[in-house]
Amino acid sequence: MKADPIVEEIRKGRLEHAERFNFNISEIAVDYRKLEEKYKDRIVSGKPKPAPELRKTGS
Repeated sequence: MKADPIVEEIRKGRLEHAERFNFNISEIAVDYRKLEEKYKDRIVSGKPKPAPELRKTGS
């Protein structure tokens, strides 16, 4: 499989972030929550959109 430079860049950033917190998942989670609060205007809502009505065809 060919390496994807975008995926590699994301993995590198994630690793660097984890290293800053000595791979402590609790501290990493706290930092991500702070980032979510700081950039809340950029976060997309996870609420699903309603499915469109399907038109019946035939018979």
